[in-house]
Amino acid sequence: MEDTILIVQNNLSQLLKLAVDAGKAILEVYATAFSVELKEDRSPLTLADKCSNEILCNGLKNIGGFPILSEENKQIPFEERKSWNQFWLVDPLDGTKEFIKRNGEFTVNVALIEGNEPVFGIIYVPVTGQMYFAIKGHGSYTLMLTDSNSVPDSFDEIISVSKRLPIEKRQVGEYNIVASRSHMSPETEAYINVEKGKHKTVNIVSAGSSLKFCLVAEGKADAYPRFGPTMEWDTGAGHIIVAETGKKLVRTDTMEPLTYNKPSLLNPNFLVY
Repeated sequence: MEDTILIVQNNLSQLLKLAVDAGKAILEVYATAFSVELKEDRSPLTLADKCSNEILCNGLKNIGGFPILSEENKQIPFEERKSWNQFWLVDPLDGTKEFIKRNGEFTVNVALIEGNEPVFGIIYVPVTGQMYFAIKGHGSYTLMLTDSNSVPDSFDEIISVSKRLPIEKRQVGEYNIVASRSHMSPETEAYINVEKGKHKTVNIVSAGSSLKFCLVAEGKADAYPRFGPTMEWDTGAGHIIVAETGKKLVRTDTMEPLTYNKPSLLNPNFLVY
């Protein structure tokens, strides 16, 4: 793992620039009257997904020599993937529905998986320029990057201008849960009701896409229960970002950490806390 972490550190500037460039391409489409396709699973696809995917995959193939598993290239069979020890896990536009709604709550996600767990992750918010990243054993950070030219050249310089997460502390007796106010599942309601019995004040906070993980990592929320389908590329980057702040991301049936590169890329229900 030390060699993998060193590759990330030596290429951190390039990795952050890739995410910013992908975000720029997304915003160029965002500013137009873009059309929406439906994939085979009926999920939406836009030109922004495709442009971001091309930028990320073209750049990542030159870093570390690791294979790439992207939401838009997901047809790679498990028989091929099962021999991978390290690979890039990419969601070029997480929150396509938010993108279509034009609410700004969509992200670029890149994770590096080693031995079935994430060791590096990026979540970039193109509309705001907020960058979140984490390296296993080195912490989670955030900084503002609206242009790839503003990315420092070295690992040490990047860390020096970044804020280490978490950056907020919860008030005693207050407990914030990330959940949808309008589409809350019965399981999420049950979880919230249990927590209401433990805390003086329970608040519901909401955000789109992988920003849910960022709320927990920043300290703005205490828990994120997810009872519903997600894929590995939805969680890889967020997983390491919350883990490096001391939080846990576990499946609700076994309370064991989520694992990656499974035969099925579908995640079980999980809890971040």
